[in-house]
Amino acid sequence: MKRTSVGGQAVIEGVMMRSPKGYAVAVRKPDKEIVIEKKELTALTEKYPVLKLPLLRGIVTFIDSMVIGIRTLSYSAQFFDIEEAEPSKFEKYLDNKFGSKKLEDFIIGFTIFFAFVLGIALFMVTPLLISRLFKNFTESKWLLNLFEGLIRIIIFLSYIYLVSKMKDIRRVFEYHGAEHKTINCFEQEEELTIENVKKYSRLHKSCGTSFLFIVVLVSVITFIIFNVENFWLRLVSRVVLVPLIAGISYELIRWARRSKSKAAQMISIPGMWLQKVFTTREPDDDQIEVAIAALKGVLEDEEDH
Repeated sequence: MKRTSVGGQAVIEGVMMRSPKGYAVAVRKPDKEIVIEKKELTALTEKYPVLKLPLLRGIVTFIDSMVIGIRTLSYSAQFFDIEEAEPSKFEKYLDNKFGSKKLEDFIIGFTIFFAFVLGIALFMVTPLLISRLFKNFTESKWLLNLFEGLIRIIIFLSYIYLVSKMKDIRRVFEYHGAEHKTINCFEQEEELTIENVKKYSRLHKSCGTSFLFIVVLVSVITFIIFNVENFWLRLVSRVVLVPLIAGISYELIRWARRSKSKAAQMISIPGMWLQKVFTTREPDDDQIEVAIAALKGVLEDEEDH
């Protein structure tokens, strides 16, 4: 079949694989059966070609990935014994007023908004506030920005470390490794079998972990360059420059994936190290089988198109 680009994400006891035309999420149920859900997609960049421009495409792709990620996580969770609270009166009202589909879209939108606000507060605003403690030692805004950047890196690494220690998350990270191995096998044009997939690395240059770390590094450089004296302007810049930082980071990781240069390899090293140490684990055969099912599912739809 015609070669296509694929990406993915680990979900609860499963893997989601995505192509330009749609996605497939495969989940292994408690009874060991593998179930697959497929959805067709029309990317915003296809609807509005202007969004394909550099920087803009990175912002759109990031938001699009968050929406699909939350939707597929929700799908995978429904197969497991997760105690659900009784719907509130407000939830019942929204369900009756708008229907379950619009309610789901509302919840996804609110989740993304909340995650965005929390991320800004934790990784952008908090380092700025902590760096102000160093004002007693230096008045240099350049040094304060450097301290802020180092604090941001420490917070990010601490967050990744703490998450990786959660027992349930370790299972997700094993599926994360299965996702990468399967994509690496596909990109080398080998047959998608468990034995073939097992040979490949659980690391991948285009991993979301690598992207997030590049975002952190780019933010350090950006805030050093956009150096302002007024504290409130500095605070506002930590919010309004986030889309620009995301756009630049996307272009960097896109270039690093395609380039064979030493510079591209250097850019990829931190993210690959984070994957190796924290966010991926070696999967077992059953997990690889799920990842293969998801990738074959999305490739079948690509072939139909």
